[in-house]
Amino acid sequence: MNQRPTPKLLITAGPTQEPIDAVRYLGNRSSGRLGIALAEAAKNRGWDVLLLLGPTTTPPPSPDTHLRVLRFRTTADLEGLLAEHAPSSEILVMAAAVADYRPKGGGSTAGKLPRSSAGLTLELEATPDLLAGCTARRRPGQFFVGFALEPQDRLLDSARAKLTRKKVDMVVANPLETMDASTIDAVLVLPSKPEIRTPGAMDKAAFAPWLLDRIEAAVSQG
Repeated sequence: MNQRPTPKLLITAGPTQEPIDAVRYLGNRSSGRLGIALAEAAKNRGWDVLLLLGPTTTPPPSPDTHLRVLRFRTTADLEGLLAEHAPSSEILVMAAAVADYRPKGGGSTAGKLPRSSAGLTLELEATPDLLAGCTARRRPGQFFVGFALEPQDRLLDSARAKLTRKKVDMVVANPLETMDASTIDAVLVLPSKPEIRTPGAMDKAAFAPWLLDRIEAAVSQG
């Protein structure tokens, strides 16, 4: 009986922090809980897991023979790690909450900007679309999962648009309330297939193996 090869899974999780100066940054409320839960669940299945984890207060999982953890802070940091590790991965799960904008020129970490009663004006620039960059370089057989975090009234439309625009294999659509919460109530959107809904709100630790089951099924179906 042939044994199924161990999947090589790359997960991104947590927020990015885009520096304004040496002490201030633009960030978001992502806790990284979901990506960490996915890494733990995949490790427990014996999958070969690399977790790219942003600056979270949630403790990272303990590395072992099935799990490595690399840290990033900025979008540029994560972009470099993806360029290095995504080509050798079989499954990419982009659960990180990557900033859409950063201070133009990347900010400065050389010192602290002085407080002024005149206020402070920041010029922002768009960050690179990291998932689109990965799909542009993808090789045959890779399976890519993106996430859509939107208000309920445009959640599914946004997820379907992202599925097409970014050329990924699955989008996990979840409402804004998911951020920094312990539960998730998600809809999986796949090309040319019915949507798959969670059975109500699930704890993220329970959602992780539920999602991995459906990723594994989708990969096996080609």
